[in-house]
Amino acid sequence: MARKPGRMYSRIRGQAYTRKEYMGGVPAPRISQFDQGDLKANFSISLNLIVKETCQIRHTALEAARISANRALSKRAGANGFHMKIRVYPHNVLRENKLATGAGADRVSDGMRAAFGKAIGTAARVDRNQTVMVVKVNKQHVDAAKYALNRAAVKLPSPCYITIEGAAN
Repeated sequence: MARKPGRMYSRIRGQAYTRKEYMGGVPAPRISQFDQGDLKANFSISLNLIVKETCQIRHTALEAARISANRALSKRAGANGFHMKIRVYPHNVLRENKLATGAGADRVSDGMRAAFGKAIGTAARVDRNQTVMVVKVNKQHVDAAKYALNRAAVKLPSPCYITIEGAAN
């Protein structure tokens, strides 16, 4: 059975479900690293990727945004020319009541009886104007960081904007 589309889980409905000990196992988040680049250097400018709407961001979307931004930054600023940090963690467990389709499905499926669902992934709940990703760079790599954050914003379910802090002049 195919995975359900992300639009089913992007809106926040109901209370957050985070009690993993009650479920029969939850898939681990796909995000492999939350900090990338040069972690010890001091950078003068900080760029923030901020979501405009309240939504849920699936762990696969966060990982896709991280990979896209990291690739763009590594090519343009070099491996040690930036520090990127993901500021949200996917705590909320997403469940799905899978229904059988096709011939004989009515004899196999229970419909809505015992419809708690199986865990299919996790998502981070973000509020309006919350920072999702931060990139710190020096003055010469500001354009590369803007480009990378724009590439990452395409992967997220909410429209985003970028703010710049520090000595950008």
